[in-house]
Amino acid sequence: MILVNNKVFELVKEHRDAFNEQMFKEKYTESLDKYDVIVGDISSNILRLKGFTSKNQNSPAYVMLIPDYLSESCNYNCPYFIVKRVSDV
Repeated sequence: MILVNNKVFELVKEHRDAFNEQMFKEKYTESLDKYDVIVGDISSNILRLKGFTSKNQNSPAYVMLIPDYLSESCNYNCPYFIVKRVSDV
């Protein structure tokens, strides 16, 4: 379990050893609080975080669009991870 900003996350998927808890905590901002799934991808040694929701199917940030995000907005075969919020503290 990962605790950041009074939110508890669990690592759901990791590709190419992408997850680093310290980097995740440093990059996490309050603007991500409204999302229940966060994708982190690494390009040129820089971590990018993008939030997704599982609640609104009409949202452009709906979780079913994560594969599209990874293929269209990330470098090919880049390291990435997916964390899901499991609770608030």
